Amino acid sequence: MMRANQTVEWLYGFQSQGIKLGLERISRLMADLGNPQEAFVVLHVGGTNGKGSVCHYLSSILMKGGYRVGTYLSPHIQRLEERFMIGDRCISMDELDELIEKVKPIVDDMIREGLTPTFFEVCTALAFLYFKQQHVEYAVVEVGLGGRFDATTIVMPVLSIITNVTRDHHAILGDAIEQIAREKAGIIKPNIPVITAANGSSLDVIKKIAKEVQAPVYDLSEDQWQRTGCDGLTQTFFFQGRLQEYHVQTSMMGRHQGENIALAVFAVEELQMQGLYLTEQSILEGIQEMKNPGRMEIVGKHPLVVLDGAHNVAGMTRLVETLLDDFTYERLIVILGILSDKDIKEMLPLLRPQADVIITTKSESPRAQDPAMLDEMLSTLGFKGVRMITDTVGAAVHKAQEIARPGDLICITGSLFTVGEARTALGLTTC
Repeated sequence: MMRANQTVEWLYGFQSQGIKLGLERISRLMADLGNPQEAFVVLHVGGTNGKGSVCHYLSSILMKGGYRVGTYLSPHIQRLEERFMIGDRCISMDELDELIEKVKPIVDDMIREGLTPTFFEVCTALAFLYFKQQHVEYAVVEVGLGGRFDATTIVMPVLSIITNVTRDHHAILGDAIEQIAREKAGIIKPNIPVITAANGSSLDVIKKIAKEVQAPVYDLSEDQWQRTGCDGLTQTFFFQGRLQEYHVQTSMMGRHQGENIALAVFAVEELQMQGLYLTEQSILEGIQEMKNPGRMEIVGKHPLVVLDGAHNVAGMTRLVETLLDDFTYERLIVILGILSDKDIKEMLPLLRPQADVIITTKSESPRAQDPAMLDEMLSTLGFKGVRMITDTVGAAVHKAQEIARPGDLICITGSLFTVGEARTALGLTTC
């Protein structure tokens, strides 16, 4: 059996394959493993922003209802094990080693046949095999990229959820919002209900594709929910569901959480109409106790320290709105590390008017943008505040802590890689 470090090394070796969309390789993997994805009920969650939060809300609610739940997420924040969860527990390295011993011979055969899988495809196979072995009743599965050719699309869910559709991963999914929507809508299956927060032309595309396969669509409108309170640490919402009204509380900040929670509530109601037994109390407690590291996460109070992996224009827009609407502070100190393939020129102007200090940095990801280039772009945009450059996220965190006063707010953002390394620098763990 491979040791833990060999397991991680073996898995990460597949990252050299990059992104290869298509279902041929994952179909082969699943077939040779006995199609473990058929052993449990699947909720499939796609879209652009909010996928992870919706997955966490759904898992938390189902767990409160007493069900055994598997959750497959990507990417991880700090540790590979975060991607594979049973209840609120991450997989152990020993369990991962055992899974790989079963999957490796199949992968080796595929490599010899010229069908080398990607990192995400191997992880997906491991997740589904793990869930089957652990006898989960429900699996909440997050789409990795796009939808139509994503490895997770191998599942046959009882419900498909599409959070929203905004521009991201242009090089792979395209620039036109309608084109991106078609890719996201690729998770829709014949006769399987779809719940979505998409709007405008993206919603039109989703409805058209759903109609072709006779999948009913329930689209969420903003008049079905409203925020009723926020104190900077928690917020409350009112929802008009299909079955009843809900008054909920969450420690997740940002008005946009209302949309994420509403999607989860509508999904749960659909499951109830399909026969799932779940009490209102389980729904309320599941929402209230949900945690999602690295997404509008408050990890310090004097000064306030907020982590948010906003990595595209829509995510950064929501982050800035939340900083303005939900928090009170003297200065805004931003630690910023963005990947080079993101819409940096559109993201930076959103932060420029709000920040007093911006510390540019880079994560260990090979795709990370050079912090000196980020700094130069801020200068070109006419940023009048204090600018600093650091070579590592850890150094940026140290610098921010050094200059921050008790009434300031330190916001660490730009990428989940940046946020993950900041959590490590702050001594935080996920599982």
